[in-house]
Amino acid sequence: MKKVAVYPGTFDPITNGHIDLIKRSLKMFDEIIIALAPSRKKEPLFTREERLELIRKSVKGLKGARVEAFETLLIDYARSRKSKALIRGLRAISDFEYELQMALMNRRLDSDIETVFMMPSEEYTFISSTLAKEVASFGGDVKGLVPDAVEKALKKKFSV
Repeated sequence: MKKVAVYPGTFDPITNGHIDLIKRSLKMFDEIIIALAPSRKKEPLFTREERLELIRKSVKGLKGARVEAFETLLIDYARSRKSKALIRGLRAISDFEYELQMALMNRRLDSDIETVFMMPSEEYTFISSTLAKEVASFGGDVKGLVPDAVEKALKKKFSV
């Protein structure tokens, strides 16, 4: 039986930190579904379709990586994909409290689906989508922080 994990997020935009976690997750799971989550609290820079396209371009060639979007409760989505794990990234202590609350709620909703916390490689621990957007908005160089397709898309979004 295939070991499937769901890696949910708004990915606005996907960063090299996300890619790092996807690659490392693929060493533990047969398939990682990069699941574009609805963003009820956030106002995304990129549309849903743009984010899906950027994610697809960024994971192209990664065997076992699949990209989808969902609009339901995460645990229901994971169950519908026969996933037994949710991948969540932790960059710093500040991420932990929110992620712990979510993991405990998800466990309460379905105790058969585990949350796997992963830290990005050291070189990516400071990168966030928010930080990449901020740097790009001021014309800063985000090369090496985000995949090439995202770098181009950010330049296009912020060109005047």
